[in-house]
Amino acid sequence: MRIPLSVAGLLFLLYPALRPWEDETTRAGASAAMGSTAWIVAHLCAMIGFILVAVALLQINRAAAIVFWIGAGLTLPYYGAEDFGLHAIAGQPNLLDLAEDVRYNPFAMTLFGAGLLTMAAAGIIVAVRLRTVPAILFGAGFVLFLPQFFTPPAVRIGHGVLLAVGCVWLAWTARRTEAAQATGQPATI
Repeated sequence: MRIPLSVAGLLFLLYPALRPWEDETTRAGASAAMGSTAWIVAHLCAMIGFILVAVALLQINRAAAIVFWIGAGLTLPYYGAEDFGLHAIAGQPNLLDLAEDVRYNPFAMTLFGAGLLTMAAAGIIVAVRLRTVPAILFGAGFVLFLPQFFTPPAVRIGHGVLLAVGCVWLAWTARRTEAAQATGQPATI
């Protein structure tokens, strides 16, 4: 559990840190960002992070793991389209229209939103169950995953830091917290 969750935290930090922050309202900016290798690597970091969190949650809380798996399953198709689909069309003269069609398809947006909200619910389950600062930071990171998309790059990178801290700290404290709770002792984290 420690390794997958710690690696996930680092990947969630790399996701916004590596993502190209060009002006995607212009064809040149969108093409430069979406056509870059950094675009693919950054989005892959998030996708792999989702999978690793789901694996790690199996050892923290089974209910949270199941809820998170459902959320990741709903979210990953959108990430695939965003990553590989937009990268594939980055050189097209009508890129902005095509990107809008990919990103704002009502079915895709609904699944994406539902998936992120479901992962947020899993984060809340972890925070409520463990009641520690690392668990609350972890939960907050997933509660804020959807809203952070509507913020500037600096805030999105800050969100990556929040997720990294929450995941890594939780990874190294969750077992002690669960053991303390099982014996009726207060958690000391």
